[in-house]
Amino acid sequence: MDSTGINILIAAHRALTQAGGWLRLARPTGAVLRTLQLVGLDTVIDCHEPLHQALTN
Repeated sequence: MDSTGINILIAAHRALTQAGGWLRLARPTGAVLRTLQLVGLDTVIDCHEPLHQALTN
């Protein structure tokens, strides 16, 4: 995950939020989750360990 991936997630989150939807990540790998945490994106986009939790919360 680099700045390109981060920017794609931010753009997707904005577009989905404006359309009345949401973006959640299910089972991000340790490296991806750590990157999201470093830039603070984990506070904007919900990250869930199990897929079913991401789909139901």
